[in-house]
Amino acid sequence: MKNSTINHLLTRRSVLAKNLIEPGPNKEELEIILNAAIRVPDHGRIEPWRIQILNKRSQSSLGKVIGGVFKKNNPEASEKRIQIEIDKPSLSPLLLIVTSYPDNNRFDKIPELEQKLSSAAVCQNILIASHALNYGAQWLTGWAAYSKEVKQILGHEDFIDIIGFIHIGKSEKTPNERKRPVFDAIISKWDDNQK
Repeated sequence: MKNSTINHLLTRRSVLAKNLIEPGPNKEELEIILNAAIRVPDHGRIEPWRIQILNKRSQSSLGKVIGGVFKKNNPEASEKRIQIEIDKPSLSPLLLIVTSYPDNNRFDKIPELEQKLSSAAVCQNILIASHALNYGAQWLTGWAAYSKEVKQILGHEDFIDIIGFIHIGKSEKTPNERKRPVFDAIISKWDDNQK
């Protein structure tokens, strides 16, 4: 296909974070990814999202904290299981954390859901931009995204939602193509004659 935008959309696949290796995006590439990230639908131009950038050192620090929270909340967990949680933030060369910062003073005209969906679009644009720059990426959540303690550690209040932990790096191997939805199962036409 000649249109590179359409080609990137049709060929984008998530790469498991554990299969992402160095190098991560350089400064200029990261700036491109972040600029693409914030080019999203934003009703009312309220910018209801934030992005945190974690390098390897920051990822390691976050992992230790997450491991501690997990251990406290799961005292029966094995050391192996705790180590898995400690390692999660450090699976890739670069980690971006996208959060939803809703403006509750605007909920009358711009519902909270719309604001969260704008934040989700930020995550999708990060994935697409990363792919366009020949990086692999994976959008994850997991229990840590919903943990008040993890949110506080990252500097967020309880009402802030972590929309995604996005891992970026070079793909160690080409991900397998997955089965895509059958159009007839998910797409329909509506017209007023179908009453």
